[in-house]
Amino acid sequence: MLYQTYQMQDDLIAPIRSLANTMRSLAGPGFWGLGDCLGARFAAALEMISRYQLTHIRPDFAIATVRVGNRDVPVRIETALDLPFGKLLHFSKDIDTPQPRVLVVAPLSGHFATLLRGTVETLLRDHDVYITDWANARDVPVEAGSFGVEDYIDYIVRFLEHIGPGAHILAVCQPCVQALAAVAIMSQDKHPATPLSMTLMAGPIDPRESPTEVNEFAVAKSLAWFQRSVIARVPARYAGGGRRVYPGFLQLTAFVAMNLDRHRTAHKKLFEHLTKGETAEAEKIKTFYDEYFAVLDLTEEFYIETIDRIFHKAELATGDFTYRGRKVDPGAIRHTALLTVEGGRDDICALGQTSAAHDLCRTLRPHLKRHHLQANVGHYGVFSGKRWEREIYPVVRNMILAME
Repeated sequence: MLYQTYQMQDDLIAPIRSLANTMRSLAGPGFWGLGDCLGARFAAALEMISRYQLTHIRPDFAIATVRVGNRDVPVRIETALDLPFGKLLHFSKDIDTPQPRVLVVAPLSGHFATLLRGTVETLLRDHDVYITDWANARDVPVEAGSFGVEDYIDYIVRFLEHIGPGAHILAVCQPCVQALAAVAIMSQDKHPATPLSMTLMAGPIDPRESPTEVNEFAVAKSLAWFQRSVIARVPARYAGGGRRVYPGFLQLTAFVAMNLDRHRTAHKKLFEHLTKGETAEAEKIKTFYDEYFAVLDLTEEFYIETIDRIFHKAELATGDFTYRGRKVDPGAIRHTALLTVEGGRDDICALGQTSAAHDLCRTLRPHLKRHHLQANVGHYGVFSGKRWEREIYPVVRNMILAME
């Protein structure tokens, strides 16, 4: 009844949001005789109420142009490959000089791939970019089957095959494990589409290293507890009605709870900006939370397998990770350059968890390995914001260029 209860509450609140939005459209200076100051505060309060919701539809990437060299180039977002649980999107540009092809592997952890909009926008300056656009599990019919950790790896391999030989892979957060496993498998098979370089950013290759609150919570509970407490059945009104999922609203609740004071302060600032008519400042906060409050559901099998295989057992780090009955050996990676990136203030994936990949890729020659520690950023700062653009991205770009 977990999902049904959430849906019922959202249905009850929807008319209140709608009323607040209607009243806001009528409000203005001196509204209802309240005076300019009080009227502005009332209008701001109405907007805050109208924004009190989660959305379950992927926002637009909203990348229309990108600066390439000395000119702005139009960007077309095309579906290169469409599979039941995810699409391969291509950010196509009309330019004369070919650029290195990069597959960005987005996390499947409660948010849509658009959370990496800033990552993609920066990469587009110098690269031909593709991204994994994971589907909201509640919108995938039960007839489409299951989707677990090994299916995720299948999708990465399929996407790299579609892009073709000579590409690069960049994984952010949770899928660093699956990306490393996929490259190891392709290397073992001497697959022609094995990527030239692999960038792993803030991912739990070995979550036993400097465990964070997230890691400790994952290992403190049994799989039975997770299945009993956080898995729910999708309501019949959706295309995936009847599918058992880990709801995105639960994941968002957990993330917000970890930094409650920060989010409370941000919304207080938003209210103040709205009251003062500081549109540009308010828009920045609204844009972030429009993205942050857009959530997707994960299939039960993917979520439970992730808890079990990646956090409870740390299978990749211990050498016990298997794929379709085969032992996965990162030592088979001999020609794909490795770059790992960590944030010194990351409270989700702590120091040492991503760099553990270097020990696993034991046969890679030293000049094909590099680690970058960005000491002054948290988790999201690894792949978005000024530090990413100015200090981390040049390292990523140079690694890719060196392998071209």
